[in-house]
Amino acid sequence: MIQDIAPHHFDNAYHPVPPDGDSIVLCYEGRTCLMKKTEEEFLFPRLADLEKDNKDIYKNYTYLFQIDEERYYLVTEVNREGLSDFTMEDISVFRQVDPQHRAFAGITGYQLYQWYQAHRYCGRCGYPTKQDVRERMLYCEKCRSMEYPKICPAVIIAVTDGNRLLLSKYAGREYKKYALLAGYTEIGETMEETVAREVMEEVGLRVKNIRYYKSQPWAFSGTILMGFYCDLDGSGEIRLDEEELALAEWFEREEIPVEPSRDSLTNEMIMRFKNGN
Repeated sequence: MIQDIAPHHFDNAYHPVPPDGDSIVLCYEGRTCLMKKTEEEFLFPRLADLEKDNKDIYKNYTYLFQIDEERYYLVTEVNREGLSDFTMEDISVFRQVDPQHRAFAGITGYQLYQWYQAHRYCGRCGYPTKQDVRERMLYCEKCRSMEYPKICPAVIIAVTDGNRLLLSKYAGREYKKYALLAGYTEIGETMEETVAREVMEEVGLRVKNIRYYKSQPWAFSGTILMGFYCDLDGSGEIRLDEEELALAEWFEREEIPVEPSRDSLTNEMIMRFKNGN
């Protein structure tokens, strides 16, 4: 999965040390990120690449995290005139580009960028927020409200019936490939209750023997995904929620039309069932 970057080490502890010329810059606009793509890999700019055309680059930054010995910083306003080799690319590229540890850095930085952008002002009184110097937190000087990064829990659900697996396709989304059922956990609900509710809501099926598999941070949507397998309980006749899904179908293990990919918990769970595990 995309976060499996060993032997590289991801250190997300908040160490807001000042950057130097070798520090890596993550710069986002909407759903795009500044990078240079070559035939073999992709690169992010370093502060040394930006300092000529950005005089305040060493003042206006936010420390993000570290991978191995490289520190990553968020910079929100960059003059790109001297960066002809760099382009703004949609964040979806992080699902395919190499090296993987850098792709993971790019999408994780995007999740933090989204959080900082959404909390520039206090949600209680509307006063501008400030960054704390000791921890990753935004606070309001006026009403003393504090905001920490929010992570939304969601479930990935593999519904099985003997040798069959239920696959679906989302309605109204850019992602058109087969996927498993999924949904966000509601207030006052356990993860297992989320599984049963989402399956009933999306395809009208009852399930039993709900069992946890593993989890994955999924920065593309700001969630922590928790994967579950469960067994069909009763009839397998699908009643599709057409607002959520374009289709849902049962597939025999040997006929599952999905191939391995590196990025997602969904793919790993599908391939695990397909291979008889």
